[in-house]
Amino acid sequence: MGYSVGIAPVYGYNLGAKNYDEIKNLFKKSMTALATFAIFLTALIKIFASGLASIFVSYDEGLMSLTTNAIRLYSWSFLLCWFNIFAAAMFVALNDGRVSTTLSFTRTLVFQLLSVILLPMVLGENGIWLSITVAEIFASVISCVALAHNRRKYLYY
Repeated sequence: MGYSVGIAPVYGYNLGAKNYDEIKNLFKKSMTALATFAIFLTALIKIFASGLASIFVSYDEGLMSLTTNAIRLYSWSFLLCWFNIFAAAMFVALNDGRVSTTLSFTRTLVFQLLSVILLPMVLGENGIWLSITVAEIFASVISCVALAHNRRKYLYY
């Protein structure tokens, strides 16, 4: 989130300057950096899930097990959430609020709400923790479609 907000003025400046090569360059570098960090963060959280859980619930073994499992399942969402947050922020920076709003609305309200309601019915307790990951998968599809549809307008490739 911080990166997306921080890089937004750079995108806006380059759009105003009609420096499309730099927008394309920023996009590629952003994708690489954010994907790398997401993979690292997800792996780190999976490795240290038990330690993280123990900070809050070490007093109860059953709750500790449940929390560790929840952290490990929920952490899969970090592999994709960066992409969806970045895509929405990038479209705002490129003065396309309609696309950004669509991405944000579908990600946070439509897909997350449906996933939280439906997945626990199918997967039980684990469905709660995987619901955000499933919502991020669907949101990623919408983000990819938006980027592909607007690539000539902003990224010129």
